[in-house]
Amino acid sequence: MVLVPGLDIETSKQAIRLAENHKIVFAAVGFHPNDLSSWQDEESIEELYKLAQHHKVVGIGEIGLDYYRNYSPKQRQLKAFQAQLILAEELQKPVIIHNRNSHDDILRMMNEWHTNIDPKNKLFRCPGVLHSFDGSLEFARNAVEMNFYLGISGPITYKNANDKRETIRSIPIEKLLLETDAPFLSPHPHRGKRNEPSYIPIIAKKLTEVKNYDLADVARVTTQNSINLFSWEPVN
Repeated sequence: MVLVPGLDIETSKQAIRLAENHKIVFAAVGFHPNDLSSWQDEESIEELYKLAQHHKVVGIGEIGLDYYRNYSPKQRQLKAFQAQLILAEELQKPVIIHNRNSHDDILRMMNEWHTNIDPKNKLFRCPGVLHSFDGSLEFARNAVEMNFYLGISGPITYKNANDKRETIRSIPIEKLLLETDAPFLSPHPHRGKRNEPSYIPIIAKKLTEVKNYDLADVARVTTQNSINLFSWEPVN
């Protein structure tokens, strides 16, 4: 299965249209922190709520914080992220979280949100994924304690990513997902070129080396992880 997240209302609609045309494609809807120019508080949340009713929408995302690009003012990012976390809880749909140079605020808001979720709500057990995870081992362990998954993408294959590989080695494979972040973050040896979903096997193979698992086991476990999180049906 393939998940295509939205960056704003228009790209969320595009993700849904793509999902409608391909059985294995599913969509998430949301506002990326770098794409908040059209964010309109209640109006945007109402529109996302409507889009999220589509049967191929399985998550709210890509949402989060980005203090590296700073394309959107910090307070606008915080407000939009908080509002979309609340929306996800209401809809009981997991979140796809973008985090760049915003570890402290992301972790604080994740913790506050997850702590207030009713344990009977599915999101308490499967709240979401830290997309293309880039953080410390301490951050990873804190996220996993809240039942979040970590998205593993192209950088795990980079020669200078030893710290990242050491972090992932310490996290149970039952909390890892494979992803591409296409068209960005292509794995080695395609680094610097356009990324695409067909490169997932490269990331999976590197994960087998890091975790000392068979490739078949990596494929089986990470696929089941995605099913647990997004509640989508496997394709035969």
